[in-house]
Amino acid sequence: MIYRGSCHCGAVQCAVEAPEAVECQECNCSICSKSGYLHLIVPKSRFRLLSGDDALTTYTFDTGEAKHLFCKVCGIKSFYIPRSNPDGYDVNVRCLDPQPKTIRIEPFDGQNWELNAHELSHLSKVE
Repeated sequence: MIYRGSCHCGAVQCAVEAPEAVECQECNCSICSKSGYLHLIVPKSRFRLLSGDDALTTYTFDTGEAKHLFCKVCGIKSFYIPRSNPDGYDVNVRCLDPQPKTIRIEPFDGQNWELNAHELSHLSKVE
């Protein structure tokens, strides 16, 4: 199924291919818990930026490996390139419209990221 996603103002638009019943992660690290991000990690081949490349700005911290991409206009991070899966994209399920019919949320212990990141590495692999 193809889902469309966007930031709040609509300057950044994307499409992501994912199952009708979506499994995502809710991370308890500092940036994810403060922003309420729900992670849907997909291979690069299942993500497409439709518009708004010029409206994106990048924020990095810690190792700088993750590329947190925010809309310069409204500040929403609708997707980014995750440290756990640099070969994929991580889309915020809360930015999809319409929302998937079924969303299963799995907790992820990002406060102990180094111990748990291996649990996510398979998500950006093409099946």
